[in-house]
Amino acid sequence: MARYVRISTISFSGVKNGPEKKAEGNPEEALRLLRRAALDKPDIVCLPETFAALGLDPKGWFQTAEPVPGPITDAVGELARRFSMYVICPMVERKDGYVYNSAVLIDRQGKPMGSYHKMHPTISEIETGVTPGTDPTVFQTDFGRVGCAICFDLNFRDVIQGLVANGAEIVFFPSMYQGGLQLSIWALDFGVYMASAHDGDGSMIVNPLGRVLIQSSAYEPIISKTINLDYEILHIDDNNTKWEKIKGKYGPDVEIEVATPEAVFLLTSHLPNISVDQIIQEFQLETREQYFNRALSIRARALQG
Repeated sequence: MARYVRISTISFSGVKNGPEKKAEGNPEEALRLLRRAALDKPDIVCLPETFAALGLDPKGWFQTAEPVPGPITDAVGELARRFSMYVICPMVERKDGYVYNSAVLIDRQGKPMGSYHKMHPTISEIETGVTPGTDPTVFQTDFGRVGCAICFDLNFRDVIQGLVANGAEIVFFPSMYQGGLQLSIWALDFGVYMASAHDGDGSMIVNPLGRVLIQSSAYEPIISKTINLDYEILHIDDNNTKWEKIKGKYGPDVEIEVATPEAVFLLTSHLPNISVDQIIQEFQLETREQYFNRALSIRARALQG
């Protein structure tokens, strides 16, 4: 059945004041942008990586570390509660004597649900005292399962592999660099939505075909898009002959978006009472993963003679 969710991300590079003002000004400006994003009635909003510490030198950045809950999550949580939205609150987190580069998910009631700790901090972060995380944490929300990858994480596939293995449908990417093509590669290779929140312009929301749906700019730092999480990625082979029958029965309520160069398509159900899984069963379709696994099995038998 259709599972619509409205997602937003915020691009924010920090206030332009001197270092002594940034620790106070960055959260204030981020909260202002968060209030503005709330006007678009999102289900979930993502802020950029360690937004409260943007523009500080490594020592000052490290010293912004707070516990969870703490002043930053309390302030963000108040807006999450007021506007009944989830917020991904990236921050420098102090926990049990360690410091992490974290993405904290705050629920619609304004309470922290938990933290994802950046699994691959940069060399300079680790030398500053940041502890690497070890768990590709995925959170169950009331609309689906979401995960995070933070900045340098995008270079290491163990992060996305772990997130997908844990059921992530949307991966948020708070970052200090854009990520660019790699966001589309992860989206296409692993069949997930990707949504970035950059500390400059160029934040993106990317669909599971690797196609950019919307991108931020210097003129508009907040982007929003409604997506449908009742979807599946399938290979064209053997499935394309059934498209006409599917459309003949369900018309525009079942969307078939084809990526010809990659030979795959995105199947999405907009029906209120029939899921993509049911459509796959009804028309005896084969998902991309099933198809590739069948090909590997046939190859293995051929090699055995």
